[in-house]
Amino acid sequence: MDTPVDIVHVMLTMLFALAALHALRHGVRSPGTGRRDRVDHLLHCAMAVAMAAMAWSPGRPLSGRTMTVLFTAAALWFPLTALHHRTPDTAAAIAGRLRPAVGMAAMAWMLRTPHGRAVLSHENPTGDVPVAHHGATLSHTAGTGATGAWVTGLLAVYLLVCAMRSLTRPMPSLRSATAAAHRAAATDPYGHVRDGAMALGTAVMVLMPH
Repeated sequence: MDTPVDIVHVMLTMLFALAALHALRHGVRSPGTGRRDRVDHLLHCAMAVAMAAMAWSPGRPLSGRTMTVLFTAAALWFPLTALHHRTPDTAAAIAGRLRPAVGMAAMAWMLRTPHGRAVLSHENPTGDVPVAHHGATLSHTAGTGATGAWVTGLLAVYLLVCAMRSLTRPMPSLRSATAAAHRAAATDPYGHVRDGAMALGTAVMVLMPH
């Protein structure tokens, strides 16, 4: 019988697989979309595929500098491309692209090499560690762990808020539709649902131990 954790992994895998297929379809096949939109969709697809693989990856085989740099660059792509055309509503354009940027940043955060593993790799394998050095190491590790917990918590809370906003946005009784929202819905009718599901799944992955 599957454990509850396995069931969660299966559900997350299905969610990310569907999100990847949807993003890939719009990134490759949608006519009339600009280059920036195509790159956005392909980045979403890559993130969803990596998330689906991470759910079943013991020992963090996906972690490493290359993957971390890739998703850090993806996190910078979204706000920086909003600055390409400077308009009076540039600030609003950047704010509108913060959700995917934070999602990519959360992916890079999850793929980082755990500090504790690096500390262990520098210890003497015979166990002969000076008491003063051992105490300083424990103090530094505790401080890093507290900072990591704060960063993880803030990422999860922000992504949960974004998930609820995206999932309720198509509901006319909860949120008024604007002309921009109508245009977005015409080109990507399930985009809000995909974005909300991705944000929700990412928040769960951030909080889960991998």
